[in-house]
Amino acid sequence: MSIVARTAAKGNSTVTWTWRYESEDGTVVTPEGLAPPEQFPTQGDAETWLGEEWHVLFDAGVSQVTLLEGDRKVYGPMSLHPAT
Repeated sequence: MSIVARTAAKGNSTVTWTWRYESEDGTVVTPEGLAPPEQFPTQGDAETWLGEEWHVLFDAGVSQVTLLEGDRKVYGPMSLHPAT
């Protein structure tokens, strides 16, 4: 994963979407060997990235994620555990 910070202008402020990595109990985690969470210019870009990379996060010990727009929680937590 790259550490590319991408942003989009919205009015006079900069808005980014970011995934917060969490353990099963909701504690924020920073798994060793993973780059810090990327910032995305749109919610769709963030969701597409997660659809492609969720298994890498899960294998690194991330149990769930929450989508943030800046500091605002958009939704989550969302489990990364495979459906049974």
